[in-house]
Amino acid sequence: MKLSNKLDDLHTYPFHMPGHKRNPQFRITGSEMDITEIDGFDNLHNPTGVLKQLEKDISEIFGYQKSMISVNGSTCGILAAICALCEKGDKIIIARNCHKSVYNACFLQELDVVYLEPEFDTELGIYTGITQEAVDKITKENPDAKALVITSPTYEGFISELDCKIPLIVDAAHGAHFGFSDWLPARAKGDIVIQSLHKTLPCLTQTAVVHINNSKYFDRVKMYMDIFESSSPNYVLLNSVDKCVDFLKDGNAEFAQYKNRLDTFLSKAKKLKNITLHKNDDRTRLILSADGYTGAELSEHLRKNGIEPEGASLNYVILISTVADTDRGFDLLLKALDSTEKRKPLKHNISKPEMPQKACKSSDVKHTEITGVKDSIGKICGTYIYAYPPGIPIIVPGEIISQEIIEAISLNIKKGVNMISDDNLLPDNILTKAAESCTIGA
Repeated sequence: MKLSNKLDDLHTYPFHMPGHKRNPQFRITGSEMDITEIDGFDNLHNPTGVLKQLEKDISEIFGYQKSMISVNGSTCGILAAICALCEKGDKIIIARNCHKSVYNACFLQELDVVYLEPEFDTELGIYTGITQEAVDKITKENPDAKALVITSPTYEGFISELDCKIPLIVDAAHGAHFGFSDWLPARAKGDIVIQSLHKTLPCLTQTAVVHINNSKYFDRVKMYMDIFESSSPNYVLLNSVDKCVDFLKDGNAEFAQYKNRLDTFLSKAKKLKNITLHKNDDRTRLILSADGYTGAELSEHLRKNGIEPEGASLNYVILISTVADTDRGFDLLLKALDSTEKRKPLKHNISKPEMPQKACKSSDVKHTEITGVKDSIGKICGTYIYAYPPGIPIIVPGEIISQEIIEAISLNIKKGVNMISDDNLLPDNILTKAAESCTIGA
């Protein structure tokens, strides 16, 4: 019997965790199937029954050798993958536009990080794809690197299809929908591929999968998944994974309808006079700008018209469409876009950010102090600073804070972009340490 069927048929009285006891008195949504690892419901850390079958179904549907479920999101999978491939102090190559969880894994393992810079779009001010030439060059220059980590697709929907002579970890958190119809991009290829089911498929938040396409990494990844994943995996989340897999087994008709809805929207949106749809590799990920609007202003306009966008950058918004969208949803979006004011277009040309100078490993940054933003120039950053979403650091601990970086942070804040520092001190202060307290290039 499948997990979702078993959860629909709970009949024993729960003298076990969780404490709400599935009692409807407390009106907790989902509590009717929120259980612990009771008899017959398997254990995600040692799957032998329904969860083992579910993971097998996932690997077959997605086309990878082995798949492991994460109810701690893609973050858990990324931490496990990097720790599985890299010992303490090893060298690793990561794309500069990687998610903060990649940087956190490097911090935990005290890794020697070498950055790979993707191509850059000066109109949008974002990193796009990575060229094979760049990968070949950097891996040749760093033959001792234990792994390469890239993000594909990126948050904005740009794809990198690469061959790599060293183990390749692909953060494909935003690409779980790939490969489920011939009009969608192909699935990512890599030794380890991490996908968030919840981001682009009908599944609950925190659900993700780690696909392992190289058998020699099975045991190590499993060990670290057991370390980083909760020892009490949530069955409400696992139930949604089971339901999602059921949908994907026979979802061809729904994906065809999705294509028709999306095509209709795109054809109509292109006719709107002051709206620009920016080209990327994943047509389901919508990058939209409006003449004369900052990203924050366009987001607020959409919000006032019943649309909650995914995120805003300096001059555009990100909208995530999925197979679960409806005709009504696309109609609401078109109406909201059509109601934007006619404004004078603003010309943007955003230079590729200068790579910050490295003073020391992020794990070596200790004994920091609170410093005013303007007084931080020339000092070593002691925190991660990033726009959220998507959580890609502008600067990381151990790098020298430059005038350019401060100007970029200040501009984003001024334009309404949600800038975050892990120390929660922005917009006025930053954690730093004196530059002379680290050896440059260490």
